[in-house]
Amino acid sequence: IAIIGAGVMAESIVAGLIANHTMSPSQIVASHPRQDRRTQLAAKHGIEVVESNATAAKGADLILLTIKPQVMPAVMADLATVLDETQVVISIAAGTTVAQLKSGLHHSAIVRVMPNTPAQVGEGMALWFASGDVSELAREKVRLTLGALGMELEVEEEKYVDMATALSGTGPTYVFLMMEALIDAGVHMGFPRRIAEQIVMQTVGGSVSYARHSGLHLAELRNMVTSPGGTSAEAIYQMEKGGLRTILSKSVYAAYKRTQSLAKESE
Repeated sequence: IAIIGAGVMAESIVAGLIANHTMSPSQIVASHPRQDRRTQLAAKHGIEVVESNATAAKGADLILLTIKPQVMPAVMADLATVLDETQVVISIAAGTTVAQLKSGLHHSAIVRVMPNTPAQVGEGMALWFASGDVSELAREKVRLTLGALGMELEVEEEKYVDMATALSGTGPTYVFLMMEALIDAGVHMGFPRRIAEQIVMQTVGGSVSYARHSGLHLAELRNMVTSPGGTSAEAIYQMEKGGLRTILSKSVYAAYKRTQSLAKESE
């Protein structure tokens, strides 16, 4: 597997693949323009890291484009003359469509995927769409690779990848911000920060596990701990009064619209 543009998300993918023993470090080649970053990645993960995108891509079954949409044209120019028909290109670039990738790479076997950073600990969410030119064998390789990072979900319409960019790709940002706010609230009440952090981390993680295993609707779970006139009822009243639900919905939709604008800019 070749990973083009070894930034934060790329490192999450590398760490996940190695931690889950899906691939050994010797099976992964990455590229990055900066020498200091290449040295850091090679030392930390034991993978080969090169400067040239074309060199990294040579001989790889899967080629991951883990780059920003703004540099996509330059990267596609690097790769357009070296790809062969057996290779599958997987892009995580927000807003860059399959049609744009086909045109820029002169290559038809394209997958768009939107992963997220919990992939680094095997708890990621990766939603993906494959062009009709990706064989079933190649799709199995994609499933195996993405499945090693957490949950993978193939969709039949490309538009869902843009939606996932706003909901799951950006999703950890929303969760981390809410956790940070809860920790600050604990400190405001008088907890030492380290204790507030432990409480919030376990409460959030435990709530997710409980919801996943219970099979109940989230509203049912919330109602189970909301006694009439109790502390949960008062807290929920204040959150609803402050428009928390509306703010979250607007934030996700704003991220979705930004994804669409990135696609227009890349055109």
